[in-house]
Amino acid sequence: MIPLKYTINSLKRRKLTTSITIVGVALVAFVFTAVLMMAYGIEKTLQDTGSPDNIKVVRKSATGEISSLIDGDAQSIIATSNMIVKSKEGKPLVSNEPVVLINLTSEEGGTGNLMVRGVNETYKELRPQVKIVDGREFRFGVNELIVGEGLFKKFPDAALGKKIKFAGGDWLVVGVFSTDGSGFDSELWGDAKQILSSFNRGNTVSTMTIKLGSADQLDQFNKFLMKDTRLNMFEAKAEQQYYAEQSEAMSMFISIVGIFVTVIFSFGATIGATITMYSAVANRTVEIGTLRALGFSRRSILSAFLIESLFLSMLGGLLGLLLASSLSFVQISTLNFSSFSEIAFKFSLSPQIIISSLIFALFMGFIGGFLPSIRAARLNIVNALRGM
Repeated sequence: MIPLKYTINSLKRRKLTTSITIVGVALVAFVFTAVLMMAYGIEKTLQDTGSPDNIKVVRKSATGEISSLIDGDAQSIIATSNMIVKSKEGKPLVSNEPVVLINLTSEEGGTGNLMVRGVNETYKELRPQVKIVDGREFRFGVNELIVGEGLFKKFPDAALGKKIKFAGGDWLVVGVFSTDGSGFDSELWGDAKQILSSFNRGNTVSTMTIKLGSADQLDQFNKFLMKDTRLNMFEAKAEQQYYAEQSEAMSMFISIVGIFVTVIFSFGATIGATITMYSAVANRTVEIGTLRALGFSRRSILSAFLIESLFLSMLGGLLGLLLASSLSFVQISTLNFSSFSEIAFKFSLSPQIIISSLIFALFMGFIGGFLPSIRAARLNIVNALRGM
């Protein structure tokens, strides 16, 4: 077996080609990692939305909250379930929530759809993770809103103290709230009754958020809905599960498109690595002949050149991973396919992404170095010593 020190010294002698190969692999690894971080960031943001103790009642045929409708009679019947936890005042912990879209201008000059969610007095008990980080709470009975911290920076018209015009009225933004990076941070919240009145929706809301006595009661609650012909068009899901499902199509789409782009880039990086290794073989023909004359086997020669290629790709993969990890501090927004509204999220790195990125880099190195390594191993000793 040829010592590893030989491989390292060989790379040091070819600093330019070594650097170019490492940078090429690093760029592809960066794109690959960034795409996975983006898809995981969206998925994580929506998975963290909601509370583990809450359930979400929606219309079965609805593809998202925007298309779900629950009439006033159904809301009243559902709220009578004895499985629902009561508040300190003895009221069922239920939030009947209308969800609507409004259009605002972003700081870049474009426009975006923002989700406005109506909530009632129980929302603090249902969602204790909601914290006001600037300004104050909105008041019930008036046109006031609080804005998620993921939105107000991108949409100046939704900043604290601004008035937003929609549904024929002016709505004053009185506070900024945070839910620690969940999907709620991309919404505007206000009094459900005021929103229903402004949009002339009567008592028809989009969804109901409910707190049950135990998460184990979800199946029993769905049976309660199914037994009543007035309610069997609705279903209940764990709130976090509901939002996690909303992220699946979106994260899959981003992953597919991103990986397709990455594969195109990887062809270039792999070809570059192949050319580099072929060049190394051509420039070291006499050296290879000497190694063979000293008794090193063809397998040893093949292994040495393959290890060299894998070592280069590993360095490139680590560099690309390091560059991509800096995106963890970057927050961007995109269109949520399920709600057609803006959703703000951060790029997120996970152990699985780190492993996948390094394996992908090593795969490029293996493909790029395999054929040149075989060529080096098959060189005739006499011809190699002659430099042929």
